[in-house]
Amino acid sequence: MDNLGFDWDELLPKIYVRDEEDTPMEVDEETDYTRNVRSLLPPESMDDIELKSIQLQFPNTLQLNGADACAETRVHTDRGDLMVAVQGDRTKPAILTYHDIGLNYTSFQTFFNFVDMRALMENFCVYHVNAPGQEDGAPTLPEDYLYPTMEELAHQISFVLVHFGIKSFIGVGVGAGAHILARFALINPTKVDALMLVNCTSTAPGWLEWASHKLNSRSLRSRGMTAAVVDYLVWHHLGRSPEERNPDVAANYRSYFSRNCNPGNLAMFIECYGRRIDLGIARDSVTLRPPVLNLAGGFSPMVDDTVVLNARLDPAKSTWMKLSDSALPLEEQPATVSQAFRLFLQGEGYVAPLSPTKIVAFRRLSDAGRRRACRHSPVIRITENPISEACSVAC
Repeated sequence: MDNLGFDWDELLPKIYVRDEEDTPMEVDEETDYTRNVRSLLPPESMDDIELKSIQLQFPNTLQLNGADACAETRVHTDRGDLMVAVQGDRTKPAILTYHDIGLNYTSFQTFFNFVDMRALMENFCVYHVNAPGQEDGAPTLPEDYLYPTMEELAHQISFVLVHFGIKSFIGVGVGAGAHILARFALINPTKVDALMLVNCTSTAPGWLEWASHKLNSRSLRSRGMTAAVVDYLVWHHLGRSPEERNPDVAANYRSYFSRNCNPGNLAMFIECYGRRIDLGIARDSVTLRPPVLNLAGGFSPMVDDTVVLNARLDPAKSTWMKLSDSALPLEEQPATVSQAFRLFLQGEGYVAPLSPTKIVAFRRLSDAGRRRACRHSPVIRITENPISEACSVAC
């Protein structure tokens, strides 16, 4: 008998079928028909199977891997070693990146591995600079370690250029990394060909920002990566309510901050960024000499800071661009940013225009390799030099 109380062996001999004359005919238990019916019946007994040795794995969506992995190199500087990841042929012109707080060079994966950027990257070699102690798996810095200031972090870039024999580069920076690249370009204008600065601040932090950095750095030192610190980092990168706008990206960043950040090292970097000083630039006096593409996410907390920076730049060499549907444009809108970056470099004469045929070929290759599904880049709306908005802000 089964769990329902049926004795199928007694029922089977009583099964009838109809012959061609529609006369009921009893079916013997050993006929093929009976065996077929038995095959459809539930098994006499079922064993519980326990899954053993099954481990959950949480892939890091911000990691580079496979053919696109970077060659990591340690570069010695006057303030310790830096980890620099090189992607591409080193004989080609250089693009140098610098990341924001809480992240490292892997945060640029979405942008540089985007299908439209892959066609452009055939002409460049990318050097991803990591702030001290911020790379994945970095050992905890000693308690008495004096973390470099923003000025010293900018000075370390000179050691990277000497190590790889780079005469000049195109800079791509986000947040704190954008401030560091801007400071380096201010001191060494001949070594920077162009800059793309994302969510960049040019001023010293206000009291509220300084207090937020101080509070979170103390929490990281004393209690590690708490939920409050994760919320702060998500807000810093993705603005308010990112789960409503882009839940997948928000979940990826929360997982990354919780699993991959070294709390003690991150606390030092946050304190360094919170103690930054003003760049000291102005449109009518000392300003950045290289051409600048100044990007801002519409939901980013630093969008007003990018307007202030734009008011300090030479209008003939700078372009301000606000992406209204994102907070972190490289991550949330790589198609729009890649098109803007390509047009920016073409306008400065650094790359030849890419033919539509070549771009389509890369998109087909990307689809064949099961990478990101390609879409035509949306229309770019660029607002250049919003002086009227920036005049009310004290420079």
